[in-house]
Amino acid sequence: MSTTTPTEAEIAETAYFLWMEAGCPDGRDAEHWQAAIDALTITEAPKRKRAPAKPKAEKVAAKPKAKAAAKPKPAAKAKASAKPRAKAKAGE
Repeated sequence: MSTTTPTEAEIAETAYFLWMEAGCPDGRDAEHWQAAIDALTITEAPKRKRAPAKPKAEKVAAKPKAKAAAKPKPAAKAKASAKPRAKAKAGE
């Protein structure tokens, strides 16, 4: 098991808030200090190791599936020109 150790500043701050919650009593500083340490110290359970993966069953070699014949693409349509042709003026 591993534990995380709080810093002195974290303990002091937590002890202060515990003291405030208790109504600011005199002479109980050691009690609040230890309660802060207990509250801040986190004991972590060891991480479980995963069980080894089960071997996958070997698949029987299947026949490759025949691909469907590709359909021929239709011929591309001619694009209309971007500008319409100018009309010839009468009499010219």
